[in-house]
Amino acid sequence: MDHVRQQELVARAQRGDHEAFCAIARGGIARLYATARLILHDSERAEDAVQEAFIVAWRDIRGLRDPDRLDAWLNRLVVRSCYRLAERERRHSGRIFSILDADAPHVADDSSLIAERDRMGWAFRELTPQQRAILVLVYYADLPLAEAAAALQIPLGTAKSRLHRACQALRAVLEADERLPLRVSEVVR
Repeated sequence: MDHVRQQELVARAQRGDHEAFCAIARGGIARLYATARLILHDSERAEDAVQEAFIVAWRDIRGLRDPDRLDAWLNRLVVRSCYRLAERERRHSGRIFSILDADAPHVADDSSLIAERDRMGWAFRELTPQQRAILVLVYYADLPLAEAAAALQIPLGTAKSRLHRACQALRAVLEADERLPLRVSEVVR
């Protein structure tokens, strides 16, 4: 969506124009869903997170002061929704989340690539939602670190250290996995 059209839609939505807000939602829903899916690794919960974010966005759009920051604001709302859903789920069931996208295309007859993707997905599940969020925003959504920091509502220095720690944690999980002869899931059939 071009800059002028986005500003016009935001202004109309801030005046209560439901159709303008729907156009904004249509323009960003696929990207926001993909982000939520990577953080939560669950299609239904990702849909819930995006829906919750859009409800908050509709309720609070009048408070958006800079229409140029719409995408960062929507990213922040989705990440917060993901955090809330993950925390709710953690408290209620202790369920572990992953980033591995089950709907991702598979490379036929290349078991090493599939095994590596599975290994990365397993390692990613071991990270906290906050660590997964910074990695998803920077490496998947390809946001500059400053925009990822804005989306997460944290200072740039905090985003840098969180990204560094998330990469270290991912590396540590992968290295620990290399030292183990078999994972428990491989032993229990």
